[in-house]
Amino acid sequence: MSRHPDGGLDDLFGGRAEPAVAAEEPAGAGARPRSRTARIAGNVLLVALATTVAVAVLRSQGIKVSIPLVVAAFTALRLLMGAVSEVAPPPAPRGRRASDLGAGQGAGDDSLRAAVRRWERHLDSAQHDADRFSRIVQPALAELADERLRLRHGITRSSDPRRARELLGEPLWRMLEEPGRRPPKSRELSACVDALEKI
Repeated sequence: MSRHPDGGLDDLFGGRAEPAVAAEEPAGAGARPRSRTARIAGNVLLVALATTVAVAVLRSQGIKVSIPLVVAAFTALRLLMGAVSEVAPPPAPRGRRASDLGAGQGAGDDSLRAAVRRWERHLDSAQHDADRFSRIVQPALAELADERLRLRHGITRSSDPRRARELLGEPLWRMLEEPGRRPPKSRELSACVDALEKI
C-alpha cells in the first residue's frame, strides 16, 4: 500500500477517520485534500505568526530565546487545542424529558435532587395524613435506621432490639415502632433525623 507523501502531517493533525472516507469517494473528488491542505496551511501560518509576535515581544524586553523552542511550544499548543476540539462531550443523560420536569427543575438535574424533591413532597403530604405517614415515611425511616445500625454497629432493630432502642433513643424508637401513630410535627421529625445521623 503506497502512502501519500504528506501522509505524515495528515496523521499528525488528526486525520484518523478521513482515509476510510477518502477510499469511498470517487477518484475525481478532490475537495478533501484541498481542505486538509488549507487546514494545515492555516495551522502553519498561525504558528508562524504567533512565533513572530512572541519572539518580537521577548526581544523588545531584552530576553533572548531560541526560535525553534518557541515554534515547538506553539506547535504543541496548537496540537493540544486541535485534540481538545475533537473530543466530543458526553451524551446527555437519559431520563425524563425537560417537559416532564416540574417547576424549578432544569434538564441538568440529577437523580439525587429528584429524590430529595420526592421526599420533600412525601413529608409535606404526610404531615397531616397519618395513613400516608405510616405507609410511606415510617417504613422508609425504619429501613434507613436499620441500615445505619447495621453499618455502624452490626445490628438491626430485629436482631438486637434492646441495643437498637438504646442507640436510636426513645423518641425515634417510638416513632419507628408504633404503627398508625400520628405524624410527628416538624420539630419532632427534625429531632428524629438528627438522632439517625448520630447513630
